[in-house]
Amino acid sequence: MPEAPTLQLYVALRQSALDGRRGIVRVSQAVLTALGARPWSPLLLTGARTTGALAALSETSDNPRILFCDDVVLSNLGVEHGTEITVALDDDESCLTLTLVGPDEVTSTVSPEALRFALLGKSVALGDRVSLLPQDFSVPAGTDAAQRATALSDLSGLIRSGWSSTLLSVAAAEPATPSIVTPSTQVSWRGGPPTTSSGVNVVAVAGANPEDSLPAVAVAFKTLRDRLSLAFQQSALLGRLGGNTQLGVLVTGPAGSGKSAMVGAAAAAVGAHLVHVWGPGLAALEPNSAAKELKRLADEATATYPSVFYIEDLDALTPRVGPAPLASTLIGTMRQLLATSRTAVVASSATPENVSREVVHPGLLDVQLAVPLPSKAVRRAVLAVQTARTPLAADVDLDVIAAKTPGFVAADLLVLCREAAVCAADRQKGIADATVAAADFLAALETVRPTSMADTSFDLPDLTLDDVGDMAEAKQVLTEAVIWPLTNADTFSRLGIAPSHGVLLYGPPGCGKTFLVKALAGSGGANVLSVKGAELLSKWVGESESGVRELFRRARDAAPSLIFFDEIDALAPVRGQSSDSGVTDRVVAALLTELDGIEELRNVVVVAATNRPDLIDPALLRPGRIDRLVYVPPPDADARAQILKAAGRKVPFAADVDLAAIAADTEGFSAADCAALLREAAMAAMRESRTADIVTAAHLASARAVVRPSIRPDQAAALAAFAANR
Repeated sequence: MPEAPTLQLYVALRQSALDGRRGIVRVSQAVLTALGARPWSPLLLTGARTTGALAALSETSDNPRILFCDDVVLSNLGVEHGTEITVALDDDESCLTLTLVGPDEVTSTVSPEALRFALLGKSVALGDRVSLLPQDFSVPAGTDAAQRATALSDLSGLIRSGWSSTLLSVAAAEPATPSIVTPSTQVSWRGGPPTTSSGVNVVAVAGANPEDSLPAVAVAFKTLRDRLSLAFQQSALLGRLGGNTQLGVLVTGPAGSGKSAMVGAAAAAVGAHLVHVWGPGLAALEPNSAAKELKRLADEATATYPSVFYIEDLDALTPRVGPAPLASTLIGTMRQLLATSRTAVVASSATPENVSREVVHPGLLDVQLAVPLPSKAVRRAVLAVQTARTPLAADVDLDVIAAKTPGFVAADLLVLCREAAVCAADRQKGIADATVAAADFLAALETVRPTSMADTSFDLPDLTLDDVGDMAEAKQVLTEAVIWPLTNADTFSRLGIAPSHGVLLYGPPGCGKTFLVKALAGSGGANVLSVKGAELLSKWVGESESGVRELFRRARDAAPSLIFFDEIDALAPVRGQSSDSGVTDRVVAALLTELDGIEELRNVVVVAATNRPDLIDPALLRPGRIDRLVYVPPPDADARAQILKAAGRKVPFAADVDLAAIAADTEGFSAADCAALLREAAMAAMRESRTADIVTAAHLASARAVVRPSIRPDQAAALAAFAANR
């Protein structure tokens, strides 16, 4: 391949109002022809250092051996006026990542998205200095013209007098050599978050199902951005139509779901100045100091138009219960800011039920946006973004990892990827071409837990209903009542029926009710929230009902989701028969309201388990509520044989062990009893020899003499009679 032609030209400083400080140099047509270039081609310029610029035609009367440039290009070359430099045609390579540093007043005001719009089409290299003045002659394909125009039009207002004179330094770039800034370049301030290829700090899903094509965070972002745009840019239209130009918004969602990033991106998208207030930090100050800091931040918001006054973790400042010394001051400040119609007030909370009602009402935060937990498709997209530069082994399947991370928000997935990298590094010390394997992600999942559901989620074992060897009728009912509503909601809608809201599993203790739920969770691919019935009960008035409401709110946010109530008889006994000051009666009322109240329960299924179904309030078991009752009977001989086989998969049995015969001799044994029998047999082998490597029939016979059936005949008979009557 022939070497690219180069020319030796003399550089001359000539400032131009048209293209000065915009990354443009001017050369003659003869130079372009000799280099094989055309107007707006990128050029590679080498003096004391190498930099890049776009080529524009100079006037015909100019000396063809002179390259005209501005002071920024001359500084990037590291030469003086009149110095000879080498000029070549660059390869038009796209810049992948770009990190810049600049004055504090610029980095704190200009978002990474607006910064990228200012740099689009410019040729940049590591160590270069660049200005915020855009070049409009060669805009890369794929640029959103409307967003770019909005961002650039607001830069002068944001930076004021520094608009044309501010220079930034390229602190990091990939590649380090001159390359072109495009809409897909990830641009960031040093120490700050990068942009994404979509232009906002939210994850967009490509190739997902139609219902997942616009993730919930993107829906909330679009709504917030449009509201801000109307309030700031269409206020006159709103006034003529009788609308309110004041905008107060409460953004809710699990911790780590991207609420703050979304607010920052929405503010940047409309060119608004963002004033960030961290609620817990402000609440920790002495009241007078907190009030002064709040006033300072409010003054900053009113000094710039438009601006967004953002309060993170609002519940720390205005709790519904407990002391709130700053609440009245904050409410007064919010009213003053909203009255100007120059500032929007946006707050966020991961626990909106803890926010004072004085804040969430018309005139203050009267618009609410929810950022729910990401679905499997969105989790897969987030993983793809976070592992884009990670060397993954061939056995890594992001779809499998996404399926194993229900309840994980973007922050959790980031921690998961980092922990997997640590596991991989520890496993491959000294290996140059180390990769992150599937085993590393599985090891990371042992330690990383979903922070948004830490109190109510349980570990999902690698189980499905296919792993349950018996109970064919129970599995069929659970598939229809739980999995179908979560995975085939459109079919129910097409047939004009509403799916069941709940299933009750009942049967003797130890017969596999919880095991069934775990297998069900593994089959359904839904977020699972688990709670013991008694855990929601509190002696404090209103706490138990509040716990029920919070549980269902989180389930709605995490939809599709499954709520598992273990020992529900302790939570919802027959009303009017307790001596607990009416606590359980109010809890039952709260459950009834959540199951079929005014707010419809969508993509949420309740599964409850009990061994005393006769104690449950009958109102809960009526149609439309927990209306599918599934009897989990004691296992018969065939079922016990399958249970013994499944529980003993890893047990080294001797040839004389006959599991079928053992199953026939264990009448009244539950699934838990069968597992206990095998465990006791293994312990008997260990008692004989600490080096034992096999379990014999004699060991099982010894265990059979120790382990007794836990199912009482009278209890089994009562439950069978209850099932027959239902």
